Amino acid sequence: MNTRQEVLDFVHHGHERYLPHLSIDCVIFGYHAHQLKILLIRHHGHDNWSLPGGYIARDEGVTQAAYRILAEKTQLTNLFLQQFYVFGDSATRMNKIKTQETHNPTYSKVGVAIDDNHWLSERTLSIGYYALVDYLNVVVNPELLVDEFCWQEVTEIPPLDYDHNEIVQKALMTLRAQIYQQPIGYNLLADKFTLPEIHALYESILGRQFDRRNFRKKLLTLGLIRQLDEQRKIGPHRSPYLYEFDHDNYQKALEEGAVLAL
Repeated sequence: MNTRQEVLDFVHHGHERYLPHLSIDCVIFGYHAHQLKILLIRHHGHDNWSLPGGYIARDEGVTQAAYRILAEKTQLTNLFLQQFYVFGDSATRMNKIKTQETHNPTYSKVGVAIDDNHWLSERTLSIGYYALVDYLNVVVNPELLVDEFCWQEVTEIPPLDYDHNEIVQKALMTLRAQIYQQPIGYNLLADKFTLPEIHALYESILGRQFDRRNFRKKLLTLGLIRQLDEQRKIGPHRSPYLYEFDHDNYQKALEEGAVLAL
């Protein structure tokens, strides 16, 4: 929603096009400078940050809606996307007053007040999805009601609006659990990478250290990566070999679940 008229149309008629009690919140993970980061936005009139998200159209599937919302927010398609939980227990989601207190500063930008009878004040359940993106390829689409955005390192997430801190923690727990069954690094690294780079990625996600030699051996044994004939010159007497993910084995691992015991 980039114009005032689009926002007003959403406020007054959104319940006709979207399911009014069901939304999607997206935890968008990116990796940069050996840090796992999450994309956050700050809505107009708010001190706290929140996660990007949106509503599900009446004529689209839930996952289809998640892909659409992510494309609108990041300009990226064909992302790794995983549904991980449904949120509806927090006081914010069950209390109309708290909902109005959160919404009204945002919509004041277009001169709208959300009252008790408005569809946006009703209790809304949220389906959580996490996405893995190439940090450098993300282009955040400007929105009228969003004043700014940032990438925040996962160990330094500030207090967020709604129940979004709970959503982030649940997404991170799910990512850490699934990294043992799915070759998640494919979505966060460049097409060609060194062993230290993929090693650092897994350590950043899991928040712990492990032996580099065993890590390389296990990845190669599973067939998830393969060594290239290319080397990257990074200094005197330092030219490590480059690796890439094996696309066929990667897809097979996604379908069957490859167990990576680190």
